[in-house]
Amino acid sequence: MKKILFVASEVVPFLKTGGLADVAGSLPKYFNKKEYDVRVILPKYQTIPEEFKNQMAYCSHFYMDLAWRKQYVGILKLEYNGVTFYFVDNEYYFSGSKPYGRIHEDIERFAFFSKAALSALPLIGFRPDIIHCHDWQTGLIPVYLKDSFQENEFYHGIKSIMTIHNLKFQGIWDMKTIKDITGLNEYYFTPDKLEAYGDANYLKGGIVFADYVTTVSETYAQEIKMPFYGEGLDGLINARSNSLYGIVNGLDYDEYNPETDSYIHKNYSKETFRKEKIKNKRALQQELGLAADDKKFVIGIVSRLTDQKGFDLIDYMMEEICKEDTQLIVLGCGEEKYENLFRHYAWKYSDRVSANIFYANDMSHKIYAGCDAFLMPSLFEPCGLSQLMSLRYGTVPIVRETGGLKDTVEPYNDYEGTGTGFSFCNYNAHEMLNTIQYAKTIFFKKKREWNKIIDRGMEQDFSWNNSARKYEELYDRLLGK
Repeated sequence: MKKILFVASEVVPFLKTGGLADVAGSLPKYFNKKEYDVRVILPKYQTIPEEFKNQMAYCSHFYMDLAWRKQYVGILKLEYNGVTFYFVDNEYYFSGSKPYGRIHEDIERFAFFSKAALSALPLIGFRPDIIHCHDWQTGLIPVYLKDSFQENEFYHGIKSIMTIHNLKFQGIWDMKTIKDITGLNEYYFTPDKLEAYGDANYLKGGIVFADYVTTVSETYAQEIKMPFYGEGLDGLINARSNSLYGIVNGLDYDEYNPETDSYIHKNYSKETFRKEKIKNKRALQQELGLAADDKKFVIGIVSRLTDQKGFDLIDYMMEEICKEDTQLIVLGCGEEKYENLFRHYAWKYSDRVSANIFYANDMSHKIYAGCDAFLMPSLFEPCGLSQLMSLRYGTVPIVRETGGLKDTVEPYNDYEGTGTGFSFCNYNAHEMLNTIQYAKTIFFKKKREWNKIIDRGMEQDFSWNNSARKYEELYDRLLGK
């Protein structure tokens, strides 16, 4: 039995701010239970719902040195969906209404969490073969593992994997403070280890010291070797390219299933979407006060409203996108300029633009089911889950060819009759608009072709099963089995 420990700062269903939580919470239950014992450790945040807190059982507690500080560490445990979750308890670090706050506080909080997760292992009676770390918050684990923990035989031979969910976030602060917080000696603060451009960088430490480095799509693994996507670490990523792997994220196919989804107006399947999917479109138009018209081309967007997601391109072409034959439905919040952009157009064209400047899970499902197309013109996208959801619901994705979007959406080819969506290559507003217009042409003039694109999209399998098999292969390779 191979033992794997996931360490993550957020985990579904206990706490979620982004896709990292989906990976850490959903992936473990898809491993082959006969061969892999996969468990998860995360902070016991004050904001975890009471229903889960009430089910947690006490495991152990101890006091731990964090440089010159002595800190309490409590360990609790909970079984959920057949997976064992451990929680690191410390009210000083994990009270508060949000999991992340100001970066200088987070730097100390996650140094504590990383060291506590490692220190707890002998007490919970679980010695993993591999510790699978996620994002900068756990970047110190591979470093600590090679440092003070080597004095204890228990830790000898434990391997580590560092997964980058988004290279933009690295956990950077000044060197003096990080030396003081982590207790690591001078040896670790050189340009080939934690030092980067004069500061100390947690994620860099993880990338340097982990046995393998992975990221959440094959294309993103290639992109981050280039300065444009490399966020200042492209040199290091290239140096580690022999140990770098891209494995695309999956989707929880139980939660996102048009046949059983209780949030949507009318359930449908690959066999019945031609007749039933339109009923979701009508219900959505009615609910959001848009013109009730089957012949409108309805584009959906569910996203954080930020530059990364390509909203400056949409801003530039908004008037052209909102033509009379099109309706646009937006769900999400973010930068004020984009929130106000969509509010303005919803006021200007109230029958064809709906701006929902908030996030609601039930509404996101209705948009995936009720729209004709789904727009994601991202500047960069490590993996992206929205395009996987739209494929699952037979809503045709229109994406820019970057990261996970390039890996999961096959562009439509009129001559060969292939493809699951529409895509454009350059980060260019006119190219995006041309692609939207091409998709509209197929939708209006070649309905049979459009339905075949939906057929192929709904046939794709981006469930966690696929990702889990690839991670299993990676674990086996690392353990030489």
